[in-house]
Amino acid sequence: MPLPHRLRRLTAGLVAALAALLTVALLPGQAAAAEGRVSGGRLDWGIKQSFLTYVTGPIAQGKWSLNGGAATVAGSGFRFHSATGTYDPADGALSAAFSGGVRFTGHQENGANALDLSIGKLTFRAAAGGGAGLYADVSSKSRETGQVSSAGQAKLADLSLAGVDLRGAAGTLTLSNVPATLTEAGAKAFGGFYTAGTALDPVNLSVNLPAAQPTQAAPTTAPAAPAAPTATAPPSAPPSASVTPSAAPATTAPTAPGTPADTPAPTTAPAAATEFGNGALDWGVRRTFRDYVTGAIAQGRWEPTGGAADGGAFFRWTPAKGSHDPASGALDAAFTGSVRFTGLKSGETFGLDLTLANPGVTVADGKGVLRADVSGRTPDGTAQQLTGVELATFDPAGLKVEDGLLRAVELPLTLTEPGGKAFGGLYPAGTEMDPLSFAVALDPAAALPPLPDIGSAPPVAPTTAPASPSVAPVAATGSGGSDGFPTAAVVIGGLLAAVLAAAGGLLVRRRRRA
Repeated sequence: MPLPHRLRRLTAGLVAALAALLTVALLPGQAAAAEGRVSGGRLDWGIKQSFLTYVTGPIAQGKWSLNGGAATVAGSGFRFHSATGTYDPADGALSAAFSGGVRFTGHQENGANALDLSIGKLTFRAAAGGGAGLYADVSSKSRETGQVSSAGQAKLADLSLAGVDLRGAAGTLTLSNVPATLTEAGAKAFGGFYTAGTALDPVNLSVNLPAAQPTQAAPTTAPAAPAAPTATAPPSAPPSASVTPSAAPATTAPTAPGTPADTPAPTTAPAAATEFGNGALDWGVRRTFRDYVTGAIAQGRWEPTGGAADGGAFFRWTPAKGSHDPASGALDAAFTGSVRFTGLKSGETFGLDLTLANPGVTVADGKGVLRADVSGRTPDGTAQQLTGVELATFDPAGLKVEDGLLRAVELPLTLTEPGGKAFGGLYPAGTEMDPLSFAVALDPAAALPPLPDIGSAPPVAPTTAPASPSVAPVAATGSGGSDGFPTAAVVIGGLLAAVLAAAGGLLVRRRRRA
């Protein structure tokens, strides 16, 4: 029989309330389970320490070189940066590709290297269910035939994630000391130096995951009952048109009286070309110095402050101000920030406590100079407080103007006599330091080169030293239970049952009264 008017009205109200609750409670849950993007991070891997020792030892007499912004870490490993990829918090599937590469050469015969191995674009992949591997673009020369072969994203190593649950993470996800085992493809990449199943150095990685994802998908207002369409919104207007204020015709300024409309506006290019207020200087100081600071001897660290940042293979100081004369090539650029190196700790005192601050670059009469403020203590016990020390020199012939920037890319840099003293005699004058790169914005709208993204600092600093074959617990924060059970569904199901029970109860009472 038909429902009475009161019962229909009550039931409709309860159903509308339930629909609003479904929108608010269920959609965020769907957003939390949706796939997110990996944005920034680092992967530290020593590959295999015995292999590095072999390459640089008396037999192979070789070397290794870094490219693409890769860096060394703790003196025994390589750091790859700028992770990009995808992550599904519902099942823990993760794919993160890192930038940078390393090349190993050795066994030189007749001007050619019998050993020539390049590894780049390392990718960590963890499938739903726990299987994981490390992939890379590889170019290698066969030890037996001498032929060079290349492979894109070859699986170098199997990774063990036993006991680790990657589901439901947000923020910074860190994995430490992940055991790695050489695969068949990896053995081929190493030119037959090692067989499949060989234990490699453990892998450490830290990636940035989307944070607070559920709240981004939540609607601002709960949808109500379908409303009649209004006649004020043009049906053909695209949604984005309502958020483009620049399209408003009122922003066009009228032409000044007495000025022809087609007269070109005066330009201020000469002033913009000689004065600048933005820029960035990238310098790693010296790779062996960084390895010394964080290695087994000094057991120290560094701390960028005041505008400086850690780019993995180098430090960045920014912003900058100064002037450039395009006619003579003269340049005077002052950058901002400081990097403090500490180590050799004894009690509460550091035997090494060196700060490089506010570097500056000058070019005059065909000579380039890198200066900086130097303070603190060097390992020889010398305390210093110096301003504008001439640390190193470079040839400015490599400076180029492009895309509104005056740029120098990896210019060779030579330590000066005052620079050697600033480092406490660790390096003599004439030592080749890390190359110098910088860019100053001659055009205020020009974009500076991006800094390699090594991600947020991991909650627990990873180590590249081989450890026990176990995986440290995942340091990650997230919402919801680890089993991924949809709690919202339970609540909504209960409310639905309550709605039906209420409607049924009213109907029973009505029939009894009848």
